[in-house]
Amino acid sequence: MKHLIRILIIMCISPYALSQNYFPERNADWEQRTVQDAGWDKKGIDNVVAFAKANEYSGSRDLRIAILEGFKREPFHQILGRTKKRGGPAGMILKNGKIVAQWGDTKRVDMTFSVTKSFLSTMAGLAVDQNLIASVDDKVEQYVWDGTFGGAHNSSITWRHLLQQNSAWQGTLWGGKDWADRPPSKGGIDDWQYEAPKTPGTVMEYNDVRVNVLAYSLLQVWRKPLPQVMKEQLMDKINASTTWRWEGYKDAWTEVDGINMKSVTGGGHSGAGIFISAEDMARFGILFLNDGIWKQEQVISKDWITEAITPSTPNVNYGFMWWLNTKEGSRHWEGVDEDIFYAAGFGGNFIIVDKKNDMVIVTRWLEPSKVSEFMKLVTKAVN
Repeated sequence: MKHLIRILIIMCISPYALSQNYFPERNADWEQRTVQDAGWDKKGIDNVVAFAKANEYSGSRDLRIAILEGFKREPFHQILGRTKKRGGPAGMILKNGKIVAQWGDTKRVDMTFSVTKSFLSTMAGLAVDQNLIASVDDKVEQYVWDGTFGGAHNSSITWRHLLQQNSAWQGTLWGGKDWADRPPSKGGIDDWQYEAPKTPGTVMEYNDVRVNVLAYSLLQVWRKPLPQVMKEQLMDKINASTTWRWEGYKDAWTEVDGINMKSVTGGGHSGAGIFISAEDMARFGILFLNDGIWKQEQVISKDWITEAITPSTPNVNYGFMWWLNTKEGSRHWEGVDEDIFYAAGFGGNFIIVDKKNDMVIVTRWLEPSKVSEFMKLVTKAVN
């Protein structure tokens, strides 16, 4: 039956599209194509690479220092998980999966911070595809009944709310307090510590504690560590290396079916998260470029990807932990195609998917304020 389904999927894709798509093998030389063959401007692409190299993230290469400096406004903030000193700027620009340009050490494993969130949301997508979660509009309390979603407020939270970061979940997890994560720029501690909670689904609040609640909840659904799920259900299927790691805080242990398991984080702003190379990030981007298909296998459903990159009501630039270049939003990159979507992390880590141009871009340690200008240069070069 599975074989028949795969044949039907392949029949729905044009032979031309199949001939154009390339899926790199594990630990093999990655195929390349020239800028001219891609139909792009050579000088323009050279300018893109030079720009990425010249605009390195200004924070310390010792990421422990960079983290503590970057989140010093947060009360009680501390490093709770592993960190790793980073390398210099690195990146890849792919056309139909083949390398057209690259810079830096693309095999080096570094922290990737909130790019982790896009991987985390994919773990939810796989759970929906396999009917472990019946609907993203189900209340999470139906699946996680240990008190994490107890009370009138938290019990109303759905998977959709967690995925869109508008859950307004209240509580403490692994030593992190929801109200202390990324405080507003105005007002004193009492103004926002005791503020009435938002109604779930109405206001997006970028909050790692609540993202970690999603990771914990998915651990309860999968009933095995999420790094194991990711390796078996995703990374092995896209021929990723064995060098990546997904870590949690040092004390983030919980018992599932009588076995102690580590609950991972959805970012690295207190340490931990996914440690990964630019090349493995690019493979993830290629999967989404191809609507969830890798070679002849539907790894993640196209329906999930469509929903994941659908603008949420509270923030049109955000879907299921993917950023969107929707024009009406405040995070729109002017002069860049509106259909682009991307994963983004602290320190200038990006996986950018441009389906219109059959392109995936990975750029690491680019000064975050420069990414819009970087993408304008890319757009100019490829058009």
